[in-house]
Amino acid sequence: MIQFERPDILYLLFLIPVLLLWFIILQRQKRKRIQKFGDDGLLSVLMPETSKRRPNIKFLFLNLAFMFFIVGLANPQIGSKLEEMKRQGVEIVIALDVSNSMMAEDIKPNRLERAKRTISQLIDKLHGDKVGLIVFAGKAYVQMPTTTDYRAAKMFLSSISPGIVPVQGTVISEAIELGMASFTEDNDKNKVLLVITDGENHEEGAIKLAEEATEQGIHVYTIGMGLPKGTPIPIVDRYGRRDFRRDQNGEVVITKLNETILQQIASAGEGEYIPATQLDNLMDDIQKMDKQEFESKVYSDYEDRYQYFFGFALFFLLLEMITLNRKNKYLKNLNLFGTNNNK
Repeated sequence: MIQFERPDILYLLFLIPVLLLWFIILQRQKRKRIQKFGDDGLLSVLMPETSKRRPNIKFLFLNLAFMFFIVGLANPQIGSKLEEMKRQGVEIVIALDVSNSMMAEDIKPNRLERAKRTISQLIDKLHGDKVGLIVFAGKAYVQMPTTTDYRAAKMFLSSISPGIVPVQGTVISEAIELGMASFTEDNDKNKVLLVITDGENHEEGAIKLAEEATEQGIHVYTIGMGLPKGTPIPIVDRYGRRDFRRDQNGEVVITKLNETILQQIASAGEGEYIPATQLDNLMDDIQKMDKQEFESKVYSDYEDRYQYFFGFALFFLLLEMITLNRKNKYLKNLNLFGTNNNK
């Protein structure tokens, strides 16, 4: 497994496009100043040792050195020792609604992004608990099996969008059914199924399945995303123009948080309905549950690999230093690639 000791440093890599833009501007300004003195063909005769290609090569070497230096500073690490560890916690499966209605902006920035932030905050508060991810709309799919690797959970969470499920709609019953099958088989208690949705259920059966879940020791909690008063669902066309989703008659679709169905599901599942703003209530309930012992494989030791990247950075920096802006009088007639050496 590869990880970075300081991943925040990798944001400095965004400076590379800025440096590229700055270099292009400087080269254009330089070219304009030279053109004031005469024709390019004449100037190439008067300055035969001037190279047009070498400044670009030097800049490439400098950028490669910068890139490897930044990655080295972030210190890539490779897991070198895998151990089995026993942990105590609760097993949690999160079913996240990714239907089009979750793009509504009655809570900012929109329901789906707020839900993802809610899940991220929940993961930050877990200690020794297992967590799994399910996404659902018209169909439900396992996004990530239950694990104690919270970093991987956040990585999978960041990739979730409405396009991840090809069939639209909101079928909470299928999400509950898949969630029930996603728990560890030998765990017969202290299991939490957390359904995060706006409650626009398009099929019946969710309440009955929540009752069946309790027979397997699963507590079904629901978190409502959105506001009961309702709001249109924004869409953006390929030209960047904003509009709202409409039905077959051309009327703007209004999506509302259905708290009633979510409360009924939570009651049937011996859990609790929780508004998105009251996440602490859920954590309090989870902490009160008896902990189950899990076996998990984790990397307990990592080896640093920064030295290799610093080595590459030094290599390209030396190449940049020994590459001259003018042509080498001994190598200018060497044509390895059949190109025009006047460059």
